[in-house]
Amino acid sequence: MTRRYRRPLAALTAAVCTALLASACTGTNAAGGDDESASGKDVTITFWHGWSQDNEVKAINDNVAAFEKAHPNIHVKVVGNIADDKSDQALRAGGPDAPDVVSSFTTDNVGKFCSSHVWADLGPMLKKDGIDPAKTFPAAMLKYSQYEGNQCSLPLLGDAYGLYWNKTMFAAAGYTQPPKTFSEFAEMAARLTTPDGDSYKQLGFMPNYHGYETSIAHYLGQYGSTYFGADGKSNVATDPTVAAGLTWQKSLVDKLGGFEKLEKYRTTFGDEFSAKNPFTAGQVAMSLDGEWRTASLAEDKPDFEWATAPFPVPDDQAATYGRGYQTGTIIGIASGSKKRTASWEFVKFLTTDTDAVVSFANAIHNVPSTLAALDSPKLDADQNFRTFIDIAKNPNSSTTPASVNGGAYQVSLQNLSFEVEAGRKNDLKAGLAATAKEIDDAVNQAK
Repeated sequence: MTRRYRRPLAALTAAVCTALLASACTGTNAAGGDDESASGKDVTITFWHGWSQDNEVKAINDNVAAFEKAHPNIHVKVVGNIADDKSDQALRAGGPDAPDVVSSFTTDNVGKFCSSHVWADLGPMLKKDGIDPAKTFPAAMLKYSQYEGNQCSLPLLGDAYGLYWNKTMFAAAGYTQPPKTFSEFAEMAARLTTPDGDSYKQLGFMPNYHGYETSIAHYLGQYGSTYFGADGKSNVATDPTVAAGLTWQKSLVDKLGGFEKLEKYRTTFGDEFSAKNPFTAGQVAMSLDGEWRTASLAEDKPDFEWATAPFPVPDDQAATYGRGYQTGTIIGIASGSKKRTASWEFVKFLTTDTDAVVSFANAIHNVPSTLAALDSPKLDADQNFRTFIDIAKNPNSSTTPASVNGGAYQVSLQNLSFEVEAGRKNDLKAGLAATAKEIDDAVNQAK
């Protein structure tokens, strides 16, 4: 299964630095062109991607083989394990060694790819082939694959975030169902917590922002926060959901024992990608995580019953229960590719052919990225995985929007969140105002 969509803050910061440098440049490639592949001419295109695990590589190669079988005159040279910075450099340099088609695990970079025009706008190609993006892709996935009207990428599988809950622990505490609202969640998290001096025998939930998936962006996905207003300026200081999210998380931290006690317990957690993950190891009763964890738990076989559900929502948004934060992989065409016709046929196949999307999703345990694939009877989806399919289909699900300087605005808000949860920033209003200014200044500098 692929898990590279989720990166620690240090990696996100590195990506932001790359984005800041790149966004100040413009693409050096000449405009792309036709390659006569539509008339049957043999054409070879180069595809760079970031997958490296054996099952991932096999899955993408199987789809490439299926494409070549359906398009015998188009041949695909595949190069794997390529990071964004390397592909970005190659696209800017151009030349015969540059890729024609590229994929990325980092939706935060869409704004950079689109605004610098190193990835071609796919809008005209979609229109020419009669493909309506709004009727093809889930709304949140479509949103994170475009920037200011430029559809320079398309979704290629996705991640959806939900709640994992330990049914055995719940039963021992007298619960039979997961929480649906934040107030229910806080009550259950406290009741499922067993203190042990300055640590815990069992913790209901790890709320701290340095937890594996408990970033402020993932929490705000349950509020539907938008980050930017219609004028393009940061609205983190004026959107009441942002302050509400920060305040709620801090109250949960305090309710469960305080920041320092929780941080000390967090340092006892094992690796996120192993059977020592705190949920798998039974250290926490609930966890915020993505669909890939279902495959890990099935393989690790913990000694308790578990289930999945949508993550709870704010009490005043109870009607939106079922929503969740979404992200995923994107794919695009180099703006300087001389083989754009063949490249588009390949991208179109990977992103809109239902069987291709479903087979890829089944192979690497990610969420399909088209509405048709989400409903396909060929999709391997047990009850626990079905939770994430439903989250992906939910019209209230959301994502973090593209920005010209990548995820810099998320880093700014994350830095504030660290200060708030630790009790070092008590004037939230002033902190949000300063953060909004920081975000706007950075965006203006990147343009």
